[in-house]
Amino acid sequence: MPSRNKSPKRDTALHRSRIARIEQALGRGDIAQAATIAAVALAAGQVDPMVLNLAAWRCEEAGDYSGAHRLLQRALDLAPGDVLVLGAIGSVLRKEARFEEALAVLDRVVAAEPRHAAAWLERGFTLEALRSERLATESYKRALTLDPNLAPALGKLADGAARRGDTEEALGFAGRAVAIDPLQPAAVFALAAIDIEAGEGARAEARLRKLLSSSLKNEDQTRTLTLLGDALDRQDRCPEAFAAYVQAQEIFRSVYSSYLAPTPESPSHRDFIEKIAAQVRDAAPATSPIALAPVQGETKSHIFLLGYPRSGTTLVENILASAAEVVALEEHETLVDTEEVLVANDGTMADLDALDPDLVAKLRASYWERVRGWAGDVTGRVFVDMNPLNGIKLPVIARLFPDARILIMRRDPRDVVLSCFRINFVPSPAAYSFSNLEETARHYDALMRLTELCRERLPLAFHEVSYGNLITDFETTVCELADFVGIEWTEDFRAFGKTARRRGVRTASATQVRRGLYNGGGRWRRYRTELATVLPILEPWVRRFHFEP
Repeated sequence: MPSRNKSPKRDTALHRSRIARIEQALGRGDIAQAATIAAVALAAGQVDPMVLNLAAWRCEEAGDYSGAHRLLQRALDLAPGDVLVLGAIGSVLRKEARFEEALAVLDRVVAAEPRHAAAWLERGFTLEALRSERLATESYKRALTLDPNLAPALGKLADGAARRGDTEEALGFAGRAVAIDPLQPAAVFALAAIDIEAGEGARAEARLRKLLSSSLKNEDQTRTLTLLGDALDRQDRCPEAFAAYVQAQEIFRSVYSSYLAPTPESPSHRDFIEKIAAQVRDAAPATSPIALAPVQGETKSHIFLLGYPRSGTTLVENILASAAEVVALEEHETLVDTEEVLVANDGTMADLDALDPDLVAKLRASYWERVRGWAGDVTGRVFVDMNPLNGIKLPVIARLFPDARILIMRRDPRDVVLSCFRINFVPSPAAYSFSNLEETARHYDALMRLTELCRERLPLAFHEVSYGNLITDFETTVCELADFVGIEWTEDFRAFGKTARRRGVRTASATQVRRGLYNGGGRWRRYRTELATVLPILEPWVRRFHFEP
């Protein structure tokens, strides 16, 4: 029953008035004002898809992604199939690090409305998070065909080109972006990265400090501060650089803590590793592999290249990929089918020796099917599956692929841990570990313990490659590596930089690999004071791997 002071007609007029004001604000490009009006309307009980969508935008801007998701789902219930609502849901899913779900929603949006430039842009963001750089680039370019002044798409294309080392292309896209928006974050990142690589730390610092003084979203703040650390490092201002890295990681943790922080149901990534290690330790050592029937599409030689992020796996992958008979795949989740089937969320493993042979055959066939989808036909070739964290999956690898050969990269643990702490990784449980220096060191210690345990107890062929030896004695080191893999030495191995540029490197090591052989060892010494608390954790591995004290 309406109150004495309001009538249905008056309520309707008020609702229409609010909608008109929202549309006027949107017409001016003032989303914040439109969202403010929408929040008032929602509080007054006015519920329609546009009001809910704008209220969700406010939640999203405040970092309340779950709240935004709830509002958007209400909007979708009112307007099933609405592409604006679905596009907003895709954006929220990406920010919750639910990348596969986000991509599925955004693919649905662009299929229903191919002219939706913002959806193509968001799809590019999501594909980039999934390390599908080529497809991300195509999506950004599609967005630009629909809206040539879409500065974020131009910025992202500049940033991607800078990572690939295409300086001229990066400068072209960045110039167009900053002409539209002088503080477009991705464009500034590209320009700063080019400055840093050229040794112009002070110029990069000036760009980044100006960007920091603007209004930045959390993920852009993280990247800005990380690049600022790199710019300061270039100027040998190590304490200031380290402070910038710390601030960047603190923001990363604050943004993703609600999704990635450990819980009783989802333990930390280190706990996950330690649970697997305990089961390997308690099991009887395997004396010989279980014979398995061949699977259609298997390779001449099957290599798993692992070690730890920032240990040199990308370098070795591109060295091997320079040989004509080698197909290499960079950091794809080729073993995803084993998750929850063979290894539970807390690290509890199935009895691998007692697996149903039909399940083993199915998982093996699924692996090779997935590999072919990413790498093409690998039958009769040497296939390198590079993922630095696959040491976690060595028990599964030993059961499913007993004939595989394991390459382990070794680099000074102190340089590795410092480098992991300095990098912007795609959000994941492992990346969350790297956002705290001590946890990074303890995570490294846990994975090294598991890897060494697997070497002792699993019937797999292992070979270590020293990053330092690659630098000081390239030919001898690569000859030994090639012999283990089962191929002959070729001078093509020396062209790994060209290989990296041709293939495109999607890992954080892109710049270093393009640069060719360069000695990045000992950089930790410049940060000895900042690393003081974690050096005792790493010292046993420094001695075990024979690095200088």
